[in-house]
Amino acid sequence: MNRLERAIVALAPIWLALAPSATAAQAAAQEIGGLRAYWHVFIAYTIAIALVLGWVISIARRLRDVEERLGRG
Repeated sequence: MNRLERAIVALAPIWLALAPSATAAQAAAQEIGGLRAYWHVFIAYTIAIALVLGWVISIARRLRDVEERLGRG
């Protein structure tokens, strides 16, 4: 699997989890006008989740490399 496919597989759950909430937030913002000021919060959480997921993937890759070096892979 190449890097693009891995990225898609890794980021798809995040997108699937956040898309409905973003859509609901947009609908609510249009109806009540209160959430429009908080778009930066949704963006910040999306970035934070992506960074944590990237960190976990990085740790997994490094762990796999260490296991291969030790002959356990």
